[in-house]
Amino acid sequence: MLGVLHNRQEYTVKVRGLTFLWGSAGLTQNLQFDTPFLLHVANDYAGESIAIGTRVAVGATSSLGTLQPGESVSIPINNVSGVYADCALDSVVHCFIHTATA
Repeated sequence: MLGVLHNRQEYTVKVRGLTFLWGSAGLTQNLQFDTPFLLHVANDYAGESIAIGTRVAVGATSSLGTLQPGESVSIPINNVSGVYADCALDSVVHCFIHTATA
């Protein structure tokens, strides 16, 4: 399910099974940015545990671990084709994107 865009930087995604929070399995190239940005991911307090990771265009994934309800993490985005969450039941994940600064 695609996230609902509240404005240009914040959105919410319902996660059930493997769901992309950013990017897509359909991208054929890793995306590279001159200035990487940060994807802040917060698992809802009323949600379930989620597995979170990144994917590159050739299909390989890198697990970052799990987020329990109410936990959050910030992920620098560069040279990947997607960031995913996976949940056996249902969870709601809140995302916020901003440009990283030095």
